[in-house]
Amino acid sequence: MNHKTIFKSLKEYILIILLALGFLFIFHSYVFARVDVIGPSMQPTLNNKDILFVEKISTEIGHINRGEIVIFNSNNENNDNYIKRVIGIADDKINIRDGKVYLNGQLLSENYLPQGTITECNSSNTDYVIPEGYIFVLGDNRENSTDSRILGFINIKDIKGHVIFRAYPFKYINIF
Repeated sequence: MNHKTIFKSLKEYILIILLALGFLFIFHSYVFARVDVIGPSMQPTLNNKDILFVEKISTEIGHINRGEIVIFNSNNENNDNYIKRVIGIADDKINIRDGKVYLNGQLLSENYLPQGTITECNSSNTDYVIPEGYIFVLGDNRENSTDSRILGFINIKDIKGHVIFRAYPFKYINIF
């Protein structure tokens, strides 16, 4: 084999590797990504150090459903990503009273919470009307969660994806 043939083969391999890396970058940025849970705000549904996978396409196009668990940019000084459950979407009315959450005038069925969970207001506001382009989120660990009761409404543009799969710990593998 001469130098010209080796150089041509090497060039082809480098091109294939660069294309594969580009595809992986696009896939990770816009389709599917791994997320690690940090902190207790979603217990008992999710625990610290759980490994999750999120789907990004539906949130990129603004399709978000109540009950989904989403990852979003908190826009705090560190730009931390938070993980919370979507309780309300645009035009929904949320009311928190007597330790319960009401969605559009109806008691919200939250079978993912332990029985007896109390949802307190973290501000003087107990009534929320979600504006267009925003959502209202709560952590499942209502006593230890920085969520819409403190942060206010979450801009849909800040959502990074919604959880579709827990991969670790292995004994708690789950599809959401």
